[in-house]
This record gives sequence, C-alpha cells and structure tokens, in this order.
Amino acid sequence: MDHRLSQYASLGQKDKAPAYLSLLQETLTRENTSSVAADIHTLVDHVVNNDSVGPVVGRQVLTELARGLSAGAIKESSIRRQIVEDTLSAVQPRLVSYEEQVNVLRFQLADLLEEDEDWSGAARVLMGISLESGQRSVSDDEKLRVYIRIVRLLLEDEDSVQAETYYNRAALIAHTTTDKETQLAFKLCQARIMDYSRRFLEAAQRYHELSWVADIDEDERKHMLLAAVTCAVLAPAGPNRSRVLASLCRDERTAELPTYNILSKMFLDRILRPAEVHEFEGTLKSHQLAKINMSSNDRLASAVDVDDEEPGASKRTGPSTVLDRAVLEHNLLASSKIYNNITFRGLGALLDLTPGAAETMARKMIEQGRLKGFIDQVDRLIWFETGNEDEEAQNKAGGLGDVEQETADTGAPFTKRWDMQIRMTAAEVESIVQHLSNKNLLSTVTA
Repeated sequence: MDHRLSQYASLGQKDKAPAYLSLLQETLTRENTSSVAADIHTLVDHVVNNDSVGPVVGRQVLTELARGLSAGAIKESSIRRQIVEDTLSAVQPRLVSYEEQVNVLRFQLADLLEEDEDWSGAARVLMGISLESGQRSVSDDEKLRVYIRIVRLLLEDEDSVQAETYYNRAALIAHTTTDKETQLAFKLCQARIMDYSRRFLEAAQRYHELSWVADIDEDERKHMLLAAVTCAVLAPAGPNRSRVLASLCRDERTAELPTYNILSKMFLDRILRPAEVHEFEGTLKSHQLAKINMSSNDRLASAVDVDDEEPGASKRTGPSTVLDRAVLEHNLLASSKIYNNITFRGLGALLDLTPGAAETMARKMIEQGRLKGFIDQVDRLIWFETGNEDEEAQNKAGGLGDVEQETADTGAPFTKRWDMQIRMTAAEVESIVQHLSNKNLLSTVTA
C-alpha cells in the first residue's frame, strides 16, 4: 500500500484522482477484510494530509468512501465503524477543507452506534456535525431533524438536562417545517422532555393528543396512551389533574391498559392501597421514581412532636419519591370527599405520615388552590369545604345557570347532594319539555 501511494503521489494532478479512486475501490472490494481498515486509514491519511495531493482529490476520495460504505461494500459493522472512526480521526486536523464529507461520515457513524445501542455515543457524534457553517447552507428542516434525533438519543440515555438544551434549539425553528413526520417527532420530544422535567400534567396532555394521530403506528399510539395515563397519575392532585383524568377515563382505549385500575380509582377519588401503588410502581421508568428533597422549613414542620408520639405511629415526615408524593396528595384529596374534618393525627394515620407532615401537605395544597378547606391549629383540625366549583360551572354550561339551586339546611351533606341531583334532573326535564313545546313537537292527546 505504501509503495503504490508513493508512486501515485508523483503522478500529474489530472491522473491522481482516478488512481486513488481505483485503489480505494480495490481495497473496499477485497475478499480478505482483515487488513481493509488499516489500508483505508493509510490511504485516507496520505490523501488528506499530503500537500502534494490537494483537497480536491481528497474530497473525491472521501466522497467515494462514504458512498461505498453506505452501499454496503463492507458487510461487517465493526469494520465499517473502525473505518469511519479512523477516517474522522485522520481528517480532524483539516476539518475545514472536508466539512461536507465529514458530516456524511458522522451520520453513518451515528447510525452504527445507534444499532449497537450506544445512545450517548451516537448523540455526541451528531453534536459534532457543523450546522451553522458559513461554507455551506443547511436548511432549517435538516437542522430540526438533527436536533430532534439528538434529543431522542439523549433521552434514551436518561440525559434529560442536555436533551433539553437541544430541544430548546429545535423549538426555535420547529414552526418553519411543513413535514408532518418531523412535526410529530418534535411533539413527541416535547412530551418526553416534559415527562423528564416532571411537568407530568402537560406531558399527559401531549401524550394523549399524540395517541389520537392516525399517522402513527397503532402500537406506538397505545404506548403513548399508556404514557399519558402514567403521567396523569404522577401529576399533582387538584382540579387540573381531575380534568385530565376525566378525559382519559372517557377514552374507551384506556380500559385495555394495565394501569386502568389506578386511573379509574384516582378519577373516582377513591383512596389507593399500598398493594395497588406497588403494582403501578413496577411500570415506571427510573426518572419517574426520582427521589425528592424537602425544604428545611417543611422538614422542621413535619418533625415528630412529643405530644403526638404513640405506639405504632408512623415516623415518616414526608414523601420520598415522585410517585409517593402523588399518591399521598391523592389520598388527602380523596379523604376530603369522605370527611367534613379530620385531626392532624387521624390524617397522619390515614396517609402513613407524622401529624406534622400531614398538616404540612394539607397546608401546601390549600395554599396552591388544589384543596378547598382551612386549618384550625388550636384544635389541630383540618376542615374540608364541600362546595365544588367545577360542578357549578358544568351546571351553568348545561343551561341551568338561571335555576335557583338553594337548598334547605338539613344538616346532612349526602342528603343535600341527593336533593340537588333531583332538583337538577327535574330542571333538565322541564327545559327539554319547554324546548319541544316551542318547536310544536308535542302532540296533545284528547279524551
């Protein structure tokens, strides 16, 4: 190989390109592949770093090498990977002169690394591609596809911090593309970034929207629907999550999912049992089981009080994981549907927390508007308000805004609720009859 290269170097400039290309083709088609990688490395290093050859011939050789590797001239992926890595290493000192050829080889190396499930390695290779070069024009569509692919690879490797950096770059140019596949890929990256960033409520909405897109494969849509349910369960308890849970429960496809049981119990405001939570925990990914830290103020407020100590009482001062916090907040919200009031100690026993920790969780939810009630610290009681603004809004939206809904004080909340349902049903029937009468759709029966 060295002897032939020295001979070709003495040729005229017009004859060098055919000679080197012929040698490259001969090397790529060799039956014995044991020394192919070493010979190609020698050839590339000679062509690129020898001033007598010139960049014009070097670009032709690198272009032909990339084309041959892409066409499958070398079958063994390990040898192809070694050839690409050696070539990139040889070209690195003169990268500016061979930028376009290097980018093509980087894409090929990223494909090989992705096949070997080396997600971070593939992402790093793609990060090295120059997309902002002044020597060649790169379209926004091409940039967006590269950014999205980098985000996907980094998320596969659980590197959400760096993935968000490239997602933000993609977000700046996402509006410029008209390719539907690219748009869907970007929306999926958006949902996954929200998932990894613990913005579970937004992630659930994005996943659910994507699960309805007919262009996506059926198995993928089912996977996105499952991800939507998981994120909805992990979202902070409150009215916003209740709306997302209602939307998912109305979706008939969720009944076939393994997480439907916990979804329905959360939607119906039923208390979750440890066995159900443990079963659901087995379906979560590592970032969804992340540990959470309490602030120093919350830790102090949740400490065990001497007056609260009793045999067998819980010593837990707060949730330890994202799932733990979601379940505790849900059970607290569910208990507000059952009790008019509850002591700190009673709520702590229900949630398996110290009384101080139970009070702290209730206080934070009330402050954030996710729980209606107030705290009596003198009597150490939490009072729950039974009024439901969502139901009142639905009543008005259903045409009952002008119906007088005041009820007599019977002293029994469930009796009030039953009377209210009867009153609402009667008002709806009366409204329907009046509407039919106005349209002359009622027939009068004469005796």
